[in-house]
Amino acid sequence: MSEFSSQAPSANHVAIIMDGNGRWAQSRGRPRLFGHHAGAKRIREILESCPELGVKYLTIFAFSTENWKRTQEEVAGLMTLFRRYIIRESQSLKESGVRVRFIGDRTRLETTLVDLMDELELMTCENDLVHLTIAINYGGRDEVARATRRLAYDVKSGRLSPKDIDEETLPKYLDTLVLPDPDLLIRTSGEARISNFLLWQAAYSEYDFVDTLWPDFTREMFAQALERYRKRTRKFGGVLI
Repeated sequence: MSEFSSQAPSANHVAIIMDGNGRWAQSRGRPRLFGHHAGAKRIREILESCPELGVKYLTIFAFSTENWKRTQEEVAGLMTLFRRYIIRESQSLKESGVRVRFIGDRTRLETTLVDLMDELELMTCENDLVHLTIAINYGGRDEVARATRRLAYDVKSGRLSPKDIDEETLPKYLDTLVLPDPDLLIRTSGEARISNFLLWQAAYSEYDFVDTLWPDFTREMFAQALERYRKRTRKFGGVLI
């Protein structure tokens, strides 16, 4: 067997596109925001299962750069939900050993939300049981563009030479610079695309597209996805011998 291939162990880093909240609510005759509230509650169950299932890093896609195109009512409701989630869950996250980070462009977010995000990151900065990363106003292309801009400033200032730039350089400028690349990316709701999520980081991730809508995605389904991952062989561009 090549050095580039191996039977996958437990996924150390799992990224999730939590899709289907709106459809879940509408199928019950409720407004879309009802589904987002249900989806937020589901996060706790999945997060609490991580230590037992061997997941050290969990990254969730909460709000994309494209989600601003939704109705003003839904966007405003989501921003309120984010604030309430942080206020409600911050103490529990701290006490349960979860370290929280946020990725994405914060410049378009309300100051009150950004302040809460900063406070939660600081409050949990010494935790190490599970690393929860929440992507808000995040887009993979936007992240690479912002990283490239910062890199260009360093070149212009003389801190970085163009000849020293390679594929190991750009990740140091990404929002996820302190995180390992995801081993497994899960998307719920039956959609089979990654929607501009972790484009650089997930180049060699395994993908699992699940039909279940996010509010119905249980700990057992999470464990099943991880088991499917363990049965795969990761080659990272190599070949089996």
